[in-house]
Amino acid sequence: MRGTRYAWLGLLMLAVLAASHLAGCGGEGRQRKKELLIYCGITMVRPMSDIARIIEKQENCRIIVTKDGSGNLLRSLKANEVGDLYLPGSDSYIKTCLDEGLVGETVFVGYNKAAMMVRKGNPKQITADLGNLASNRYYVVLGDPDSGSIGRETKKILERRGIYNAALSNVQQLTTDSKDLILVLKRKEADVVVNWYATAVWPENAPHVEVLPIDEQYAAKKWLVLGLLKTSRHPAIARKFMAYAASEKGRALFAKYGLYDVK
Repeated sequence: MRGTRYAWLGLLMLAVLAASHLAGCGGEGRQRKKELLIYCGITMVRPMSDIARIIEKQENCRIIVTKDGSGNLLRSLKANEVGDLYLPGSDSYIKTCLDEGLVGETVFVGYNKAAMMVRKGNPKQITADLGNLASNRYYVVLGDPDSGSIGRETKKILERRGIYNAALSNVQQLTTDSKDLILVLKRKEADVVVNWYATAVWPENAPHVEVLPIDEQYAAKKWLVLGLLKTSRHPAIARKFMAYAASEKGRALFAKYGLYDVK
């Protein structure tokens, strides 16, 4: 199933490139817009899409924002060897990109922070104790550490607490990303999950979920770092995107979606 997902992402990227190539085949007199491809973790798609619309107008270009779990995106950008910018849900992925020479320049744009989440009203009266994730009294769903940033962060949190193996044994389901973690709560398919705090403040989610904050000693703020890929065909425009994202106006957009002044 996971292999099929990666193959689909690869085909999607190839389709994007093919469409871009065909757009430029309409004759020498036709000037097509420059196109940028951004790999973006699901939790950050909203502010990144807002900024993309602004830069598109300023630079008369087209910006494609492809979203998925951060780990899946990293595998995709490495396999396809195309793209301009990468924003994962944790700076650990950017560190990997820097170590492997995939990214040359970076800017800080905001914060992510993990939290426990339950259904609105907390019908099972679950406390914010991480130990509850290892209790068979609750139906627990967590993110897969191999596919997305929230899964990777959850593993680190539970390892700090010393209960990762116990929680993993108790988990009923591993999901790929933050979107699926919200869905299992909204569908009443889980009692408790660990997810990025920002997803709980979105208008379509706020009426359905409730946040149980995790102590800072286990779940600190994670830096959101936007990286310029070495494969960028339009680095000048990509740098303008980065500058806006890192500016006061850009960070205000990240804060709007719960990705700056996180609790």
